[in-house]
Amino acid sequence: MSFSVVIMAAGQGTRMHSKTPKVLHPICGRPMVHWPIHAAREAGATTIVVVGSPDGSLAEHLPEGVAHVVQPVQDGTGGAVAAASGELPHDVPVVILSGDVPLITPEAIRQLVDAHAAAGAAATMATSILDDATGYGRVVRAADGTVEQVVETKADGDATAAQRRIKEINTGIFCFDTAALLSALPRVGTANAQRERYLPDTLPILRADGRTIAAHVIDDPALTLGINDRVQLAQVTQLARRRILEGHMRAGVTVVDPASTDIDVTVTIGQDTVLDPGTILRGATVIGADCHVGPQVTLTDCTLRDSVTIRHAFGTEATAHDNVTVGPYAYLRPGTVLRERSKIGTFVEVKNSDIGPGAKVPHLSYLGDADVGADSNMGAATITANYDGTRKHRTTIGARVRSGVDVTFVAPVTVGDDAITGAGSVITRDVPPQALAIARARQTVIEDYAARKRADAPDGPGA
Repeated sequence: MSFSVVIMAAGQGTRMHSKTPKVLHPICGRPMVHWPIHAAREAGATTIVVVGSPDGSLAEHLPEGVAHVVQPVQDGTGGAVAAASGELPHDVPVVILSGDVPLITPEAIRQLVDAHAAAGAAATMATSILDDATGYGRVVRAADGTVEQVVETKADGDATAAQRRIKEINTGIFCFDTAALLSALPRVGTANAQRERYLPDTLPILRADGRTIAAHVIDDPALTLGINDRVQLAQVTQLARRRILEGHMRAGVTVVDPASTDIDVTVTIGQDTVLDPGTILRGATVIGADCHVGPQVTLTDCTLRDSVTIRHAFGTEATAHDNVTVGPYAYLRPGTVLRERSKIGTFVEVKNSDIGPGAKVPHLSYLGDADVGADSNMGAATITANYDGTRKHRTTIGARVRSGVDVTFVAPVTVGDDAITGAGSVITRDVPPQALAIARARQTVIEDYAARKRADAPDGPGA
């Protein structure tokens, strides 16, 4: 069945104490409001409308194809849905979601729509049973089990003591016959402690019109958890993280310690990859099959092909091809490309460089703006001096080059295939293929220097 979705997101979120709108705070790499948007799309919604506040702060942050409308006055959930009415097709039902209830799933949305259709109702509300229902609107049932009304409990006077003892709560998620909803909204008043137009107040109106109001219980209360402050943000984020990890584990990824592993919802991981404790994967990171990531690895917007091993490392916008080894204690900066079988070792930093197939940078080195050919080996403390104080320059190192320890390549410089550079050299000129380049001061040895120095001291030997 086709349906549309309205996502209410105009609340001020004052309890977040933030300059960022509440529904734009991120949860596992995705803005809060994007979670119900993605769920609605995956469930099959044909129209999605987000209702924002008059400042228009959400408009530029919504995915393509999502309509944005403004609730001109903060007059409650009824006013929010009324603001979206012009965007809604009248011939399909509409599901009402909240931008600060991010864990709703496509399956739960589809089940609500199906329950609504099966009941032939004008409105079907998603409910949940809570042991502690403090702060939630209570669902008041009629004798036949249909919904009679929802009573808010935000302020004293909204509900009676008996109504406050009800454990079935309004989740704020509804499915309406759109035409029926639009006929009821203008008749919703503000006779409540908050002087707001409550969307659930459409239910007794529709019931008085002789229409059926159904209820659909969502068994997992976590799907309907709302966020009002940063404590609840952390609690919901923890649930979202667990959902993400379980999805990867069920798809064939080993997560050794879920409690210390943090993966954004936008990350892709291949089968038989192992994530050790302390792994953090952010943004558009893509990891292939049979990789070993961690312990203590943080990757943001990185790509690892198959059979990559990376330990104790930090990477941003870097790519590692098949069978690459990285770490421990390596730093991969943007623009780094590690070709097949290459190795980046201990305390190595690579930036905007292409490390060729089979090439090795084993330890204590910095390669910036460099191209390293296949099977070259950079000795310990190899440095590319890529910045002259004004501009960056590239270093080009050919295939099968052997760099001695403590060698500095002052860019721009090119080293030919099969060349060798002596330890301690500062290479400032191009090195031809197969040549040996040594650029260092000659060693001077003064015999018996220490003894003569002591003898020449003002107070003599032993002074």
